[in-house]
Amino acid sequence: MNFQKTYTIDVHGEKGGEVSLWLSGRIETENLNAFLSEAEVLLMEKAPRKVMVNLSKIEYLDSAGALGLLQLESRAKARSIPFQFDHVTEEAKRIMGLINRKALTMKPLVSEKKSNIIEQIGDGSLKIFNDLISIITFSGDLTTAVIYSFIHPRSIRWEDLLFYMKRAGMEGLPIVGLINFLLGLIIAFMSSLQLKQFGANIYVAQLVGVAMVTELGPIMTAIIVAGRSGSAFAAEIGTMKVNEEVDALVSMGFDPTRFLAIPKVLAAMLVVPVLTLYADFFGIAGGSVVGVLGLDLTLYTYVQETMKVISIADIVKSLIKSVVFAVLIAGIGCQRGFQVRGGAEAVGSATTSAVVAAIFLVIVTDSAFAILFTYI
Repeated sequence: MNFQKTYTIDVHGEKGGEVSLWLSGRIETENLNAFLSEAEVLLMEKAPRKVMVNLSKIEYLDSAGALGLLQLESRAKARSIPFQFDHVTEEAKRIMGLINRKALTMKPLVSEKKSNIIEQIGDGSLKIFNDLISIITFSGDLTTAVIYSFIHPRSIRWEDLLFYMKRAGMEGLPIVGLINFLLGLIIAFMSSLQLKQFGANIYVAQLVGVAMVTELGPIMTAIIVAGRSGSAFAAEIGTMKVNEEVDALVSMGFDPTRFLAIPKVLAAMLVVPVLTLYADFFGIAGGSVVGVLGLDLTLYTYVQETMKVISIADIVKSLIKSVVFAVLIAGIGCQRGFQVRGGAEAVGSATTSAVVAAIFLVIVTDSAFAILFTYI
């Protein structure tokens, strides 16, 4: 589409000397490219020692036209040519004042240089080290807050504690029960296929009982709680960080760790052991379905065989594991929430990181418990 020329440029001055450009008419978005091209050609032909631009006859100047004038000035100064505006109207001053002159000289963003494998390993190691330092620091703050709460029980927000017990405990019963029931059923079915060959069907009950109570019950419950509650803790605190609610708590004299993290950690410590016992029961119940319906065992026989291999010590070990897992899940969820910097994307990243880190720590801790309990 062709636009009618709505401006004029009158040139005064000799080549190689001081040159004046008298602008008149309208300099706006529609004719900006044409204006800049014409002005550039005139300046190159004159090769001036100094440039003076007179704006007294400008009828209309929009923000794009003002930007064009400033670009013309920037290009002249880049060639070390003194440049000056003359007889600038009040309206032109106002429009040109809206333009950020620093943006004209900013260098364009360049794509980040790709690092080699050594640099990537170094960056990854630094991130892991800094993350470890952050976790250790938060662990110290959390331990101090827990000790303070036990010494001063009135400082605990009991209503919030009960709320998080309900959300992490009661609301998690259906999914914990269903998953562990199916897990016990699967273990019993798969193990029966092998034990049938030796006529050892009766040992399916013992295998399922030992597996659920000592390992699968606590660890599956911890993974479910990490996905449900650990992520929720991180998202809740992270959102408060983004909305500056945590800063408001600090301004009012509250300790954020004690105010926000303690109810969550204590609630997890109380409900996860109960969920673990619940998971153990449903896992054994799932195995009993296969034992009774598929292996021709009576329910009484199945229960008796299960009780033969499960001792009070096994249940205590399972509960100890679950308490430690609860502290890890709630603690890492709160720590990741307090780390949030930015907006909604940072909250999402913190939530994902909380779940992944919690599951990783649960697996590592479970391995340590396996070694510890074996030699003790």
